[in-house]
Amino acid sequence: MTRAVDAKPGAVRQAMILCGGFGTRLGALTAATPKPLLPVAGEPFLDVLLFELGRHGFTDVVLLASFYSEKIRSYAADNPIARRFGMTLRVSIEPEQAGTGGAVAHALAEAQETFLLLNGDSWFDFNLLSLTLAASCHPDAAMILSLRRVPDASRYGVAVLEGARITAFLQRPPAPGPGLVNAGVYLVRRDALTGLPASCSLEQDVLPGLVAEGRVFGRVYDGYFLDIGVPESYARAQTEIPARRRRAAAFLDRDGVLNHDHRYVGSIDRFDWIDGARETIRGLNDAGFFVFIITNQAGIARGFYTEADLAVLTGWMQDELNAVGAHFDDLRFCPYHPDGTVETYKAVHAWRKPKPGMILDLMTHWEIDRARSFLVGDQESDLAAGRAAGLAVHHFVADDLLAFMRQSNLL
Repeated sequence: MTRAVDAKPGAVRQAMILCGGFGTRLGALTAATPKPLLPVAGEPFLDVLLFELGRHGFTDVVLLASFYSEKIRSYAADNPIARRFGMTLRVSIEPEQAGTGGAVAHALAEAQETFLLLNGDSWFDFNLLSLTLAASCHPDAAMILSLRRVPDASRYGVAVLEGARITAFLQRPPAPGPGLVNAGVYLVRRDALTGLPASCSLEQDVLPGLVAEGRVFGRVYDGYFLDIGVPESYARAQTEIPARRRRAAAFLDRDGVLNHDHRYVGSIDRFDWIDGARETIRGLNDAGFFVFIITNQAGIARGFYTEADLAVLTGWMQDELNAVGAHFDDLRFCPYHPDGTVETYKAVHAWRKPKPGMILDLMTHWEIDRARSFLVGDQESDLAAGRAAGLAVHHFVADDLLAFMRQSNLL
């Protein structure tokens, strides 16, 4: 994975996941197993949340545990998803069952200034970085909540939204019907929660007071949402979640597509974004695509810059994208060229476009729906690599990537 080396000031990199509920509505399934560890298609449900946090660039994750906390601790030990994304994964254990607010209060000493908080028994599939970006629009917010319109809100409290501000939470409606509900992903300002009692409910004791102060905001998203807390939805999760995790992917060339091709661009000072490039990646994130960058980097073989230089530039690119609520999921580069002057890299290589090696490698590491995926490149070698990998290809020859993507019906 490629991740930013140094996040911009204010970037949110921490997430906490509530894992301490009893899950009584699931009966025997949760008698001795925390809900987030229930298997979905053979893997713990918590894997879904960790994976999504990882690919969005969250590097510090705290699991808030209570019920059968030793199982949460065992899950966190040498976790393969944490290793994949370079996460620090920790467990905060309540001394006794303290409710959702108490769980957060107990962990506040480990909290960063702003952090993401997630319910451990639901998945809301949306661009998490768009929620962190919202913080800059609402500097007075104590919390920013993800909201979802659902056809049946009878299991949830209903949010009342005026503009971007949440003005009330209504009790569960007495009969089934549509409503705007709290989808269980919160952006939280640590200072807003200082002084919480040791035992309290976030939903019943904390949010109402903050709403009364006008300090809770909401953003409405239409992504896939599933709460596994009742038998019917848990059964649906077994097929729906694996299908949802298999995504269409956008494979983007770098030089000439994301940045102007000034020849052998290996440093920040020579990198010049193409108009609409960052907005394109944000749009692809919002639409649920994986975003991959595949780039020939013969400048390394020719001695113009090093792999370490390229890593610094790549980290800076990720930071630039994060600042507008965007990210790329992974990157492959080929430093080899048969005419290279650096002996280590003087070679013909299966990753160098027009060969499809970089694309095929990404396909082995990610759950990609090839039939719905595509490649955008500015050179025939890019397009040939995409065709060889079985992708639809699109030749970018314009000067505004977002306009091109819209004209091509890719966004």
